[in-house]
Amino acid sequence: MNNDTNTAIETENAQLWNADLAPSDDSQRNWTWVNISALWVGMAVCVPAYLLASGLIAQGMSASQAMMTVLLGNLIVLVPMLLIGHAGARYGVPFPVLLRSSFGTIGARLPGMLRGLVACGWFGIQTWVGGFAIYQILNAISGRAFVGEELPFVGIDAAQLVCFLVFWAIQVYFIAKGIESIRWLETLAAPVLILSALALLGWAYMNGGGFGTLLTQPSEFVAGGPREGQFWRVFWPSLTAMVGFWSTLSLNIPDFTRYARSQRDQIIGQALGLPLPMAMLAFVSVAVTSTTLLVFGEIIWDPVVLAGRMGGAAAILGLVFLLIATLTTNLAANVVAPANGFSNFAPKRISFRMGGFITAGLGIAIMPWKLLESAGAYLFVWLVGYSSLLGPIAGILVADYFFVRRCQLNVDALYQRNGDYEYHRGWNPYAILALVLGIAPSLPGFLTAINAIDSAPNFLVQLYDYAWFIGAFTSAGTYYLFMRLGRKTIDA
Repeated sequence: MNNDTNTAIETENAQLWNADLAPSDDSQRNWTWVNISALWVGMAVCVPAYLLASGLIAQGMSASQAMMTVLLGNLIVLVPMLLIGHAGARYGVPFPVLLRSSFGTIGARLPGMLRGLVACGWFGIQTWVGGFAIYQILNAISGRAFVGEELPFVGIDAAQLVCFLVFWAIQVYFIAKGIESIRWLETLAAPVLILSALALLGWAYMNGGGFGTLLTQPSEFVAGGPREGQFWRVFWPSLTAMVGFWSTLSLNIPDFTRYARSQRDQIIGQALGLPLPMAMLAFVSVAVTSTTLLVFGEIIWDPVVLAGRMGGAAAILGLVFLLIATLTTNLAANVVAPANGFSNFAPKRISFRMGGFITAGLGIAIMPWKLLESAGAYLFVWLVGYSSLLGPIAGILVADYFFVRRCQLNVDALYQRNGDYEYHRGWNPYAILALVLGIAPSLPGFLTAINAIDSAPNFLVQLYDYAWFIGAFTSAGTYYLFMRLGRKTIDA
């Protein structure tokens, strides 16, 4: 090759690499199972996770039904979490780079951006929760002096908007400090979050007359209940929503496991850190939500609103804990993935920090308070809706890494154009086709759920209830078949 050709190749390859996307080296692989478990505690103990179980009660489930649905969903999503996390621990590559093995060096940007945009939505939701906690603290201290009229178009009052922006600014500070500040914060906050959850459970016990009263209330689906015989109609989309909640992290978990000291650390850390804290929080959530009906005469499914209703020093202390929980969850779960994703889109122009700043900006633009207007919108539109996008990506990643490549990756080629993962001009058409086929069955139901269309065939609407499962298995199966039968046609 002449010098001009070599220069062109180096320039193309440079567009796939920066220091944030490079494989982690031995000095960076210092996360033990304790660090990974603490990471999960910091992410799991948060308001949106609390809203999962309490939202199911608001939909008519009993306490035991809600807890079992949450636990089952988290055990299911733990499987792709461990499988996809295996690649990060073994090769030290982040999620956007791992995508290149299946989607191609350029095509990986598409699923990376889909995951990143969902994280931007979550970043906005968590920022709203944190800002609203600040708003509640200010009103608890001042006797509701900060309550005002809603601003036109925005839909919240001026004080709420200012509190939202203040909490947003706090998170931007940690984004600027980088990934190590996030690990430090998660490890420090984990025991505090567990204690705060137990304190909230203690309040429920003392005010509800013991757990027996709280946990034996029947569901609305029993004979003679207001929703008799409708349990399965609610259960399946609810289970999909539970899986969908952490389907985001099941994709970009390599962003964290790449720092694991060993494969054993990532497996034990996740197995202990995800299902157990979520099960504990589900118990707290259903107990406390049931207690609100006894104490206040109505179901209060949002813990931030509940803390504001409690009043006094306990309310302020509870809201401070909610702020810590929201901060730890948002930085780990909703900044790292889109920051790396945006960086992958243009590595030479966008660093991890710049990607985090872009995420923060989009988190404001979506006006997240509108997504939390009701339990139904939160569970069945937001959670189930994006699971129909992310389930197919998870299916393709697992099929590619375990069944097509048998856990063997050429790490150097992941950062090279015209290498093993170039496919057709940087795109793997089979992965794109499998992605589309995985999303398609859930699309009519999603469009119906958001009222974009008036109706669709009932069969297609019902498929939406199983969006993550249908998408994951459809895309995994079709991708595997495409790659086995037609791989030679795209390696040119």
